[in-house]
Amino acid sequence: MAGKKSDIRNISFQELLDWILENKFPKFRAKQIYDWLWKKSVTSYDQMPNVPKAIKDGLKESFDFSFLTVADEQVSEDGTIKAAFNTPVKQTVEGVLIPTSSRMTACISSQAGCSLACKFCATGRLKLLRNLLPGEIYDQVAYLKNQASTRYEINLSNIVYMGMGEPLLNYANVLKSIEHITSPEGLGISPKRITVSTAGIAKMIKKLGDDKVKFNLALSLHAANDAKRTEIMDINDTNNLATLKEALEYFHERTGTRVTFEYIIFKDFNDTIEDAKELAEFAKCVPCKINIIEYNPIDDGEFEQADPKKVDAFAKFLEEKCNLIVHVRRSRGKDIDAACGQLANKNKTGNVVFKN
Repeated sequence: MAGKKSDIRNISFQELLDWILENKFPKFRAKQIYDWLWKKSVTSYDQMPNVPKAIKDGLKESFDFSFLTVADEQVSEDGTIKAAFNTPVKQTVEGVLIPTSSRMTACISSQAGCSLACKFCATGRLKLLRNLLPGEIYDQVAYLKNQASTRYEINLSNIVYMGMGEPLLNYANVLKSIEHITSPEGLGISPKRITVSTAGIAKMIKKLGDDKVKFNLALSLHAANDAKRTEIMDINDTNNLATLKEALEYFHERTGTRVTFEYIIFKDFNDTIEDAKELAEFAKCVPCKINIIEYNPIDDGEFEQADPKKVDAFAKFLEEKCNLIVHVRRSRGKDIDAACGQLANKNKTGNVVFKN
């Protein structure tokens, strides 16, 4: 019985080159094929017109070719596009294209489901099924990049790993996906345009520093005292604020990169000036900017969107009294299932239903 074939997008360029040479095809064909895979984002060997049929037949015989397919898509009145993708084994993951006046951002997933169960997050209601492979992460970017150019005639400007899953618990595959996205042999997007967001895995933040990554790092903070943060994020039990502070200082020392603090602001939970003072105190640990994010409520959730006046007062205090760089991210896609995990939970197409 023959062994299971490798997927063409899970092998390295060197492995592809070795196959080309072993089969006595010209060496240059390896780069040609690699360009079709990672620069032109094809989804079939038959979409490689300048590759001879004999090579394509050999590839089909030797390697599988799997990719994400679009299972559902919603377009908001504000232009936000939410896509649900099916993996080859029929698990659903999500990606979002967020257009604003100054940028076109793709928000992508790194895992199918999530193990962290943050109380405010729809994805937290989905059990972790598996880590996404580099190609599956890349596919989300390629699709949303195409949507940006065809639907809005604007180039994709930014990528954020803030969708389903915890990127630092899928470390190797996330970094490999970024390699394909940023490489001149891939999509050629600058790593400075990429932000990886973590709920706070201190040892992996330090590993990012050791690896001297070129992309940006965001910490999903949401509360700057341990009691409140633990209440909404179980991860804080094992990665408390003091531990995270040390890891962030190490990361900045090794990379020189400014950190972003993501702070979802909830009604009557973390929206007071006292909360802002705690945030400002914690933010002193590294050069940073702060994104205050309006909450996008989830079905049957216990948290609500904060009063806009309190959001503005919160941001104003941080800017004027604490001299911090602050951006308020207004809620997008309010008329669609825009909160991360909602579309997978609802599964309007009937492809997959997640249950705890």
